[in-house]
Amino acid sequence: MNRPFTSRTLAAATAALLTVTSVTACGTDDTAGGDPDRVDVVAAFYPLQFVSERIGGEAVTVTNLAKPGAHAHDLELNPSQVGEISRADLIVYLDGFQPAVDEAIEQNSKDRAFDVATVQPLRDAAPGGHSHSHEGEDGHDHEDEDGHDHDHDHDHEDEKKPEEEKKPEAEQPADSDGAKDPHVWLDPTRLATIGDKLAERLGQVAPEQAADFTARAKQLRTELEQLDGEFTEGLKTCQRREIVVSHTAFGYLTERYELEQIGITGLTPENEPSPRRLAEVAESAREHKATTIFFETLVSPKVAETIATEVGAKTAVLDPLEGLSADNDGDYFSVMRANLAALRTALGCS
Repeated sequence: MNRPFTSRTLAAATAALLTVTSVTACGTDDTAGGDPDRVDVVAAFYPLQFVSERIGGEAVTVTNLAKPGAHAHDLELNPSQVGEISRADLIVYLDGFQPAVDEAIEQNSKDRAFDVATVQPLRDAAPGGHSHSHEGEDGHDHEDEDGHDHDHDHDHEDEKKPEEEKKPEAEQPADSDGAKDPHVWLDPTRLATIGDKLAERLGQVAPEQAADFTARAKQLRTELEQLDGEFTEGLKTCQRREIVVSHTAFGYLTERYELEQIGITGLTPENEPSPRRLAEVAESAREHKATTIFFETLVSPKVAETIATEVGAKTAVLDPLEGLSADNDGDYFSVMRANLAALRTALGCS
């Protein structure tokens, strides 16, 4: 994903380097490497910044590589950010989500990197990156006891066929075969486990603070389990279980709370849906009597609005929390609770 430097980007990168140098010279605590008494943590994007700050507390300085209002997975690193990665005591990232970050870690700091994708196995992306339930017995994705997700809607009659023969006839959103869904933080219980493991890793970096990290991880787990309970209770009794979303970022959330996502596009929100795909989604929305077509804070709502107009639905935001919008002063908990309220309205939950 590397792009050639233009004179403009080179000037911007040079200015950024000068800024970092001057700020560091002033001894501020807010810059990576600025405080020798704190653990210098670089987080690849917002949910990892959130969990790093909550567990690290005053013992860490956290730098987020992805700026508010920008797509986390499109991240291109400037020279100052590469420098931050090379100097950090710990880099918290998700392998495969941001190729530029993966490359910088491989070249500079593999021994100081914590890959949250290794904490628990990531879900496979649903076939084609989405699921919908023309044939499903109850219209839900199910996870069996070994943690594998089975899409009964497309594949329940074909589970013994080789992977390459299991593709449904209908056109699917474009995603590469074998793709993993990175949006693990949308299941609060999985994020809690990431927090537990991050506390262990921080304790290796700063053993004298290990007990504090563990205590804060335990507190964060308590709060995340409370949030999980709010979702479970709030989505228990609803008129519908299907959500129509602009891209299939919500697999962990729908799996956890027994919902089903119908994606306009697959895991990559920039992929343009074909007219045929738009017609299929509109048909599914009508079939499931969807009242709401969801779009995201950092993605244009135009496609969602087109489908909503066609099927007589409204649009609303469902935030995948890859990053905060530039004007959002909330945090993980407030955005997730806003998501829950939007889901309850859209699904007619009592």
